[in-house]
Amino acid sequence: MPQRELRPHLPPPTAALVIVHADDALVVIDKPAGLLSVPGRGPDKADNAALRVQALFADALIVHRLDMATSGLLLLARGAEMQRALSRLFEARDVTKHYEARVSGLVEQDHGEIDLPLAADWPHRPRQMVNHADGKPSLTRYRVLERDATHGTTRVRLQPVTGRSHQLRVHLQAIGHPIEGDALYAPPDAAAMHERLMLHATRLELRHPLTGSQLSLSSAAPF
Repeated sequence: MPQRELRPHLPPPTAALVIVHADDALVVIDKPAGLLSVPGRGPDKADNAALRVQALFADALIVHRLDMATSGLLLLARGAEMQRALSRLFEARDVTKHYEARVSGLVEQDHGEIDLPLAADWPHRPRQMVNHADGKPSLTRYRVLERDATHGTTRVRLQPVTGRSHQLRVHLQAIGHPIEGDALYAPPDAAAMHERLMLHATRLELRHPLTGSQLSLSSAAPF
């Protein structure tokens, strides 16, 4: 397969960060599409969500990441101790994340699971791929929210049980329903129809590391 040219969905946004929640243990922002979660390689990729949050909360540390093209809820810890505590919650799968996506085609089943092992597609990095021989177990649950027969698309709610790189994007491509606007995994003509990836982290649920109470945060998809 030839190397696919990477097309940026959006330039790094310049609007002020939206802080969804902040306390002594953690900060949750609504990351815009087009902004890296952490620094990339090269001076043109220095701007990132973690750096912007640190301008407001100097002790903020990244706990998980969203792809640059993905928008929505991103969690950061306040200090190294909280980073370790929140990382343990992720490792134990005690953090529930929900996304919404608009995908190509009409998804037939109202709900289901995509259980396909994933691995890096090394000759075509940063792409990932289904790899039954060497891939890591990867599980995504989905539920149809709306089918648009006129435009031939479906809005789905997604829950990644595991947290592999590009998991949602590769899993949906694998079942024949790539996410609209996906410059890596959708057909080039379909990807070019949208200025951004139609994927948004809408909900985050976890046990607060200090209080032990359940914290549930949400953000509506902007598409």
